[in-house]
Amino acid sequence: MAARKKRSIFEIVEQYFEGMEEGVERLGETLTEKPSWNCRACTMEPLHNIMIAPDEVTVTVDLPFAEEKAIQVKPIDVNTIEISAKMRRTIRFEDFGITHYRGEFQTFHCRMYIPVPVRMEKMETRFKRGMLEIRIPR
Repeated sequence: MAARKKRSIFEIVEQYFEGMEEGVERLGETLTEKPSWNCRACTMEPLHNIMIAPDEVTVTVDLPFAEEKAIQVKPIDVNTIEISAKMRRTIRFEDFGITHYRGEFQTFHCRMYIPVPVRMEKMETRFKRGMLEIRIPR
């Protein structure tokens, strides 16, 4: 049986602060205001919501004008998913009455961090009337 190396208090404190730093960075990303579009990539970030229940996490994403066959949901790592969907028609800033910006959008794209441990391999998706629902068991 291999002997376990005893960690010093300094290693434990350093690991604690690294975890805190990571959490603060993630919080800063969610609180900072950024545009919900990328004109270079012609993408818009859709509205989305994450609901956490004791047995599963439900992610809902609003994808109006999205082609059902062109929706892709990929797990990036153990707690991040990436969603992209091609639109049936191009949307321009002028469609929203915005005249001081120029650009058009052809796809939806977003990355979402799931704040609790989940089993990505059991993920289920359903698309109905422009709403994508992703269920991931915990």
